[in-house]
Amino acid sequence: MSNTRGGRKKARPQEAPRDVHVPDGVRLQKVLATAGLGSRRACENLITAGRVTVDDVPVHELGVRIDPDKNVVHVDGLRIQLDMSLLTLALNKPLGVVSTMHDPEGRPTLAQFVADRPERLFHVGRLDADSEGLLLLTNDGELANRLTHPKYKITKTYTVQVEGRVPANLGTTLLKGIELEDGVATVDKYRLVDATPQASLIEVELHEGRNRIIRRMFETAGYPVTQLVRTKIGPIRLGDLRQGRVRVIGQTELGTLMAEVGL
Repeated sequence: MSNTRGGRKKARPQEAPRDVHVPDGVRLQKVLATAGLGSRRACENLITAGRVTVDDVPVHELGVRIDPDKNVVHVDGLRIQLDMSLLTLALNKPLGVVSTMHDPEGRPTLAQFVADRPERLFHVGRLDADSEGLLLLTNDGELANRLTHPKYKITKTYTVQVEGRVPANLGTTLLKGIELEDGVATVDKYRLVDATPQASLIEVELHEGRNRIIRRMFETAGYPVTQLVRTKIGPIRLGDLRQGRVRVIGQTELGTLMAEVGL
């Protein structure tokens, strides 16, 4: 290691940042505006404030052009979906609807809720016909694959109504794990919302996706489920979305969701 006189280390020359400018590309502020981040002027302010990166390189200048098909853009650390052909929707699935686009038995399917959309959408995961609540629909295959891959452990939140007043130790039992026919199953979080002698309302969070796992856990514990509603998938909330309605997942929500699966 070489030193200057007096024992002080030589300052290493700083590496110049990678040049992400694509001469025949599209101006970055136009790309951001097209992606729904705001007006062209608002997007220019995002750039000059240092809130935008392209391929992990901070961009501060307004003259930068990029290739939306190849470059990866983040704003405030969240990935921005630049492919406008890709779409992700939130659906509040009603009771009695099967999680498929076509059912040979003629039962109600998800297709009726997106019949007016030209995209070829598929559902991410599923909800049983006798369960209701949040379901994601998308034509982004990479996002769908990651959301359902056990590696990423995407948590899902449910409100569960069961018969009777549950005991105080039920939460501890579910958190420690219940033995089912296909192995031990646990919840990540448990909260008693309300209870009467006739019924109890509970909120649980878990990342496992085994078939009918919540119903089987509660039934094994002695408390059959009478209503099951999924209210959240990762950062995406059901909110006040009415049954049978869909909404487009916005860029901020989508960026947060993509970050949870490493995109």
